[in-house]
Amino acid sequence: MRLFLYGTLLRPAVLARFAGRALPLVPCEAPGWRRVRLRGTPFPTLRRARGAVAGAMVDADAQALRRLNAYEGMRYRLRRVTLRAGGRTTGAHAWIAAAATHRPWP
Repeated sequence: MRLFLYGTLLRPAVLARFAGRALPLVPCEAPGWRRVRLRGTPFPTLRRARGAVAGAMVDADAQALRRLNAYEGMRYRLRRVTLRAGGRTTGAHAWIAAAATHRPWP
């Protein structure tokens, strides 16, 4: 499954640890979203907004997806997003939580 990563999993060492192996990161952006803080946590989520969120896409097999889903936890759900990379658009899934604030995530 193609995933859009926009927070802590952008660090290759963190991604490899929780995915169970290294996954190549491909830089991209998700138009129509803004990265914000998840209410009551230090973690990010996305909310609809003008602009775009920079991040990376990865292709995860079933085992890596299970491990990453466990890392993300119960507050996040996979939602379909559209990505732009190298002048092309593609679909992917991103973990997004419902309790988004309006505060930017660093």
